[in-house]
This record gives sequence, structure tokens and C-alpha cells, in this order.
Amino acid sequence: MLQSSKSTLVILFVLFSIVTKSNAQDSLIETIDSLQLDQKYREDQFYIGVTFNLLTNKPQELSQNGFSGGLHIGYIRDMPINEQRNIAIGIGAGFSMNTYNQNLFVGEDQSNTTIFNVIDSGYDYDKNWLSTYLIEAPIQLRWRTSTAADYKFWRVYTGLQLGYVYAYKFNFEETGNQVVQTDVPEFDRYRLGLTFTFGYDTFNFHFYYNLNPFFKDGTLINGQPLELNSFKLGLMFYIL
Repeated sequence: MLQSSKSTLVILFVLFSIVTKSNAQDSLIETIDSLQLDQKYREDQFYIGVTFNLLTNKPQELSQNGFSGGLHIGYIRDMPINEQRNIAIGIGAGFSMNTYNQNLFVGEDQSNTTIFNVIDSGYDYDKNWLSTYLIEAPIQLRWRTSTAADYKFWRVYTGLQLGYVYAYKFNFEETGNQVVQTDVPEFDRYRLGLTFTFGYDTFNFHFYYNLNPFFKDGTLINGQPLELNSFKLGLMFYIL
């Protein structure tokens, strides 16, 4: 009986030693994994944004009517530049779709010369809008309060956004008549803008200002330069 008790005690001691050693090894592995995670930590993120689009530098009597909005989606590769990894450069690629409801008529005459006219407020028509579809490349300087284990944090991202309008449409509709223009020589397909985004966790305020007008230099309306531009404000959502 005594011998059996001793054997039992020995077995329990061995099992306790194994469990204690295993727990210590697990703790060490977790610590090593955490250090490795810290070394690899970055904010690679998909983004989706919605904006309200405003036109700036408008010619006299040109105004917006109805809702003008944008949808923006893409992916940004995060590249930390300091040891704490809370400052980074972000480079990405995305897609943007925008509409601008306004009263600038864009058509052409019989010689295929583009016509630009502001529609008189007393003229009865149904629709007049510009839609654009862009491929974009954001370049950002990024600051945040995140860590490898904390996914809710404050962020401030700012930078440049390059864009190319691969498709666009000026659309005018009235009773019994529709005018659609998809190839306007004066329209500038290349976009360059400044961006600023700040917020906490998923919800972030987003601002975009276009640096170059919609139309190329030398484009005139009523003898005056047509330097129509855009400013966007809305919300940006980031997803890991």
C-alpha cells in the first residue's frame, strides 16, 4: 500500500513537471510570436468611401442641382518608416465613380466643335449631369495610434491622389431630346488631388480637393476660361 502511494506521488510529480514546463514553453512561444508580430506589424487595408461632390471655380450662373456623390474603393499597401511603426507611407490602387448634377450643357455643333453653355434657370429640362469613372493611385503619409494588438485607433492620413478617367459621360435630357457626349477633346482625363482623412476606428472623415480643372487650358465659356474644379467630402471606411 505504501509502495503504491509512493508510485502515485512520483507519477503526479512527473505530470506536474511536464504541465509546468509545457505552460512555460507556451508562454515563451507567445512572447516570441508577439515580438515577431510587432516586427511585421503594418496596416494593409482595403478602403471604401462615400462622398458628396461639390463643384468649385464655377462660371457665373452655373450651379449644382440635385445630389452629386461619389463611391470610392481600393487597397493601400502600408510601409512603416519608424521603429514604433505608427508612421508609414501608403501606396495603393483603387476605383472611383462620381456624378455631378449641374446646369453646364456640353454638346457640339455641325462642325463637331464643342459647345459649352450654362442652361438658363428658366429653361425646362429633365436632367443634366456629368459622370466619371476613374482608376486611382493614392500616395499617403500616415500617422496612427495603433499597435499590433489594437485595431481601434486614431488615424491621420494625408497625401496625393493620382487618377485617370477611363470613361465619362455628359448627359442632357429634356422632353423628346437627349444629348450624350463621351468624347470631348477639351476634357482632361488626368486627375491630381490632395487628400486628408482623419478619424477613429472604422469611421473617418475624408476630404479631397482636385488640383487641376476638368477642362484643359484654353477652354472658354462666353469668352472666359472654364476652370471648373471639384471638392469632395464624406466618410472613409478602412477594413484590415
